[in-house]
Amino acid sequence: MPPQRRRKTPPAVRKAPFIVILGFLIMGIIGIAVGEPGRVMQQAIQVCLSCIGIG
Repeated sequence: MPPQRRRKTPPAVRKAPFIVILGFLIMGIIGIAVGEPGRVMQQAIQVCLSCIGIG
């Protein structure tokens, strides 16, 4: 009697990393849509100017 062959099953795909990445992308798009990059740039300019003594 020949030995039985086992079928090779593909490894299971983990879903958690894809869900986390999708969540970060959605939050990033929402942040860009409400104008957060402009606000961050304004605060960065303020910090830089106050650091060198102008602002």
